[in-house]
Amino acid sequence: MTIDIGRLESQLMEMSAEGAPGREFCDAISVLAASGRFVQMREVLPGIVYDELWERYGQDPAAFVAGWRLLGQEMRQGFIQHARQRLTSLTRLQQAGTGTATPAWQEIQRALDGQQNDLLRAAFALELLELVEPAVLRATHLRECVVAAASSEEADRYLDEATRCYFFGLFTACAVMCRSVLEEAIKQKLPDQLTRLVRTRYRNAATLGNLLHEVNNNLLLTGIDGDFPSLADRVNDAGKKAVHQGLLSEDEARECLEEARKALQLLLRD
Repeated sequence: MTIDIGRLESQLMEMSAEGAPGREFCDAISVLAASGRFVQMREVLPGIVYDELWERYGQDPAAFVAGWRLLGQEMRQGFIQHARQRLTSLTRLQQAGTGTATPAWQEIQRALDGQQNDLLRAAFALELLELVEPAVLRATHLRECVVAAASSEEADRYLDEATRCYFFGLFTACAVMCRSVLEEAIKQKLPDQLTRLVRTRYRNAATLGNLLHEVNNNLLLTGIDGDFPSLADRVNDAGKKAVHQGLLSEDEARECLEEARKALQLLLRD
């Protein structure tokens, strides 16, 4: 079965244009005003809104009708752009007092969309569709990470999140989660006496760097493969860079994830 992502995007655009919040509202106002039935709006609009629209209609009926028809068209044509702006406004800091004037059609859409959330729904749908093909390509770079011994549910969840972050382009988050995977897996692998020492020495807050220091000093005691620390060190370096130095590239995230998976295979041997 072939899944055409481009076709799905086109269908989404068509559905969004047809169901753009406010389009029917604007069209209805223009039709009622043009046909001399303006008074019928009194039954559905708040009094203050009706009075304001009536005043504007009285000033220039033809311009009033044309203006509301144009608003309906703008709502339909600009819906996706408005939806993406709506999502972006939730993901970034918004500085007060620096925004440009919001177009009237966007204000109406936002007001009418207060309960149905179609703006956000369309934005998420389009964004997730755009992630599919890059995620598929990234997934082809990986193979299953097969280990001989089990670790823990927490380690599996960390690895799952790290891998999904890589698939969906969250490269910096991927490296941070890779570090968490190894932290959890090492803790599960340490013998009891070393576990007690680590808890006491680092007050139950040992970082991956702390854990690797103890592993390096006690390789025979832990029974961990001698090649493990160097791989884990590189994962730790990538994670620290992600936290302290800046955003990671796709290549850096893929290398970090691959080395974390190799490190897990060495760590989780029988």
